[in-house]
Amino acid sequence: MRFLPTDEQRAFARSLDALLTAADTPSVVRSWGAGDHTAGRALWSRLAEAGVFALAVPEAYEGVGPLPVELALAFVELGRHAVPGPVVETVLAAALLSGAPEHAERLLPQLASGKSVATVGAPYALDGDAADVVLALRGHEVWLSPGCRPEVKQSLDPARRLATPLPGGELLIPRVPPDALDRARLVTAAQALGVGLALLDRTVEYVGQRVQFGVPIGSFQAVKHQLADAKIALEFARPLLFGAALSMTSADVAAAKVAACEAAYATARTALQLHGAIGYTAEYDLSLWLTKARALRTAWGTPPECRDTVLGGAHPGH
Repeated sequence: MRFLPTDEQRAFARSLDALLTAADTPSVVRSWGAGDHTAGRALWSRLAEAGVFALAVPEAYEGVGPLPVELALAFVELGRHAVPGPVVETVLAAALLSGAPEHAERLLPQLASGKSVATVGAPYALDGDAADVVLALRGHEVWLSPGCRPEVKQSLDPARRLATPLPGGELLIPRVPPDALDRARLVTAAQALGVGLALLDRTVEYVGQRVQFGVPIGSFQAVKHQLADAKIALEFARPLLFGAALSMTSADVAAAKVAACEAAYATARTALQLHGAIGYTAEYDLSLWLTKARALRTAWGTPPECRDTVLGGAHPGH
């Protein structure tokens, strides 16, 4: 099994990093959380032009995928830059619509090109107020919903706006295919890994500048140990993630999600402790990653649910 990305895959990840660095994503996240989607939709279009969403769409519907490894690489970068919006849900929607040919031909090219944003919800749809395509999970069934209620609930991550799908619509498929949920879990894990890496980078930079007793606090052994533990956890999660992207078995994907999300969450706690009170103030950019690490931990499979899947004791859920 090969875990190292090819030169082409590395170049793709670097190009996304450059695109997102230039986009000033913290300001995009803040306006998205306030309900202004203008900058977020512009960023969405640039990501689509880079081919991110086409990776989730089959070639038959004007995509280039599904390509799980490339998707994982892309979502690590999306996590590193805290990109807002239903990016995971659009990947899941592409997988679900692929099972409904009569709708796929009409909707999937729009998702691949970035002209449409999709979300999936049960009972709440992430960013339903910004989505053009709303899929509702009702029991085991997948419905094409006519939209979402206008009321929006805030989640613990202010950039994750929750809306309730409207009743009715059209039955899409009678049962959620497990491989579709596996794709959602895989890209959630990749996004979480990126979030953890960003938190670690920012914390290392901070402890190198923050002075206490006349020296940077990063020179203290206790601080070094905490950062080393975070680094080890994130680096252990990385091969699990790309191994899962290659095998795409439910157990491997669930293991990757547990490892990546728990590593990101532990890194978030370390980052908050080492930053002190400034870490969780809304004005400080670190909070954008702190809240996302916590939200991703339970998105599309809690740690206990994923561990059950690893042990073969339960079917994937969300």
